[in-house]
Amino acid sequence: MERGLFLVLPLFLGFLQQGRGGPLEVEPRERVVVVAVGGSMQLTCRMDCAGPRAASVQWRGLDTSLGAVQSGAGSSVLSVRNASLSTAGTRVCVGSCGNLTFQQTVKLLVFAFPDQLTVSPVALVAGLDQEVACTAHNVTPADPDALSLSLLLGDRELEGVQALGRDEEEEPQEGEDMLFRVTERWLLPPLGTPAPSALHCQATMRLPGLQLSHRQPIPVLHLTSREPPVMTSLEATLDQGSTHSPPSPGKPGNSSTGPCLPEIHRSPVPGGLELLCEAACGPGVAVRWTQAPGDLEAYERREAGAQAWLSVLWAACNPEGWFQCRLDPGGQMASLYVVPEICFPLTSEALWTGSLVLGLLFLVFLTYRLWKCCWARQLLGSSAPPGPN
Repeated sequence: MERGLFLVLPLFLGFLQQGRGGPLEVEPRERVVVVAVGGSMQLTCRMDCAGPRAASVQWRGLDTSLGAVQSGAGSSVLSVRNASLSTAGTRVCVGSCGNLTFQQTVKLLVFAFPDQLTVSPVALVAGLDQEVACTAHNVTPADPDALSLSLLLGDRELEGVQALGRDEEEEPQEGEDMLFRVTERWLLPPLGTPAPSALHCQATMRLPGLQLSHRQPIPVLHLTSREPPVMTSLEATLDQGSTHSPPSPGKPGNSSTGPCLPEIHRSPVPGGLELLCEAACGPGVAVRWTQAPGDLEAYERREAGAQAWLSVLWAACNPEGWFQCRLDPGGQMASLYVVPEICFPLTSEALWTGSLVLGLLFLVFLTYRLWKCCWARQLLGSSAPPGPN
């Protein structure tokens, strides 16, 4: 039936006299009107007729989700309350004066762009090549023409960055609206000298007649000394004010007012460190390690639902850097920056050198034993009494 309406309505409108520039007026005047998910707005259509006869004005749509309409003499008001994605579409206002009929169309566009930015890692380290990701949560539309993500130094885009790709994933929702999680990744060059105190991730939504932006700071750590070796860490549970999506009804959370967030705890163990990522969010959630210095597969890991362990061994000479874990569903992350305290190189060159030293020591010991044995025999021979003639 809906397909039939799509076919019939254009034929019906074709018989109407076009009202563009005519006496039929619509406010707001834009042909494309945008409204946020959960927002409200009104479209007012008016027309005056010459003479005593009042104009007949009425809003029409292609489905039953037209909205609340109040019509009177010469005007009709279309009210949209608590807009959802299904509210989007074309609305048609039809007005008539006697035998003359006019029409105006308005396209209603519904968007979602909450201030819910997250960054990973939550801080950078000056002087290192690093990968950084910026994610906008619960947004729509998600295409690059409408939503863009960028890295800023001050008020300008950071130069010298290498784009690594863009991911668009559906965000888990309780309702019918399909919202998205959009992530952009970059490889950063060393941040120069002196390094800035912070960069910013910026998300920008551009729609007809509307441009909105949100920013999330990314602090830059300055490690000024490496002697003596120390552990430097920045534990991050992404508790960054209003940058997270609020918990949906029925979804678990580790506080009554905030979203469910993972946390990283560290415990010293003989020869290294054990990291524990956990989320006290109730049943139905899981955490996993997603990033570690060097190769994540080189670390011993265990995962069990809302807890995940990772072992850092000083003897393995793991490079310094960020450890990161992720909560599913939701995508919230936690990060920890670690500088190893002790490192015992176990490279093939070191093993070869050690073997050579041990071989030389064994050769010296063997030579000494042979010399001592020969010397003892020589003494015994010289001190023996002469035999009979």
